[in-house]
Amino acid sequence: VQLQASGGGLVQTGGSLRLSCVASGRTFTFSEYVMGWFRQAPGKERKFVAAISWSGGSTFYIDSVKGRFTISRDNVENTVYLQMNNLKPEDTAVYYCAARYTTTQPTGVMNHMDYWGKGTLVTVSS
Repeated sequence: VQLQASGGGLVQTGGSLRLSCVASGRTFTFSEYVMGWFRQAPGKERKFVAAISWSGGSTFYIDSVKGRFTISRDNVENTVYLQMNNLKPEDTAVYYCAARYTTTQPTGVMNHMDYWGKGTLVTVSS
């Protein structure tokens, strides 16, 4: 299974970015996985940001990104997105997408994921 994230870059405070993560694998059925985004700021541990259920009908966000970030997915294109608006310097981090094989809807911070992508760097300048 491969998760390839893209879309990171340098943006000014208040700007927007859209991250994408394409999943692939011979035995990987994208619609059977909850997908999540995590981030790791410089010198800090990797932390959960948002997750979306297999159908896309349920989402969960950490408080600091609610109202600014939107997670979505396309089960035909095997892609999960993270639309990030009104970016702040504290959003600067390497962003990772991840997948967990479960039919349970995300209702809180997810700690265990089955597969991880390599990450894409988001830098927000002040």
